Amino acid sequence: MSLLSTISRQGRKTVLVRFVLVGILNTCVSYLIYALLLSVGLRYQMANLIALVIGILFSFKTQGHLVFNNRNNRLLGRFILSWTVIYVCVIFMIGRIIALGFDAYAAGALVLPFSAALSYVIQKYFVFKGSSQPTQG
Repeated sequence: MSLLSTISRQGRKTVLVRFVLVGILNTCVSYLIYALLLSVGLRYQMANLIALVIGILFSFKTQGHLVFNNRNNRLLGRFILSWTVIYVCVIFMIGRIIALGFDAYAAGALVLPFSAALSYVIQKYFVFKGSSQPTQG
């Protein structure tokens, strides 16, 4: 195996590890906001939307900088578009899970893995494509 392919494989693993760690932080922040808003009486659709909007701004900076080594604020439009798609998918899934008899808290938690996986794919290949190389120096 060549040195370049080894470095490339390690770089991909590093990006994925950073994505998971930063994603855990972002997910905790967003879910806490979601749960807080549910507890004050908002419906799950609105609670999720507000948590998403607040989380988007936080996530854009943390994912862009800490995961994909990209501080380009002009990518915010792509990031917002990606999260619009993710939001629609998540709301659909939460609604389906609630229809199965789960409450909105559990349904929100159950869709987190799907939301995280979809987020990684969209960010890596659409939002921050080509910018996930480790910083040199």
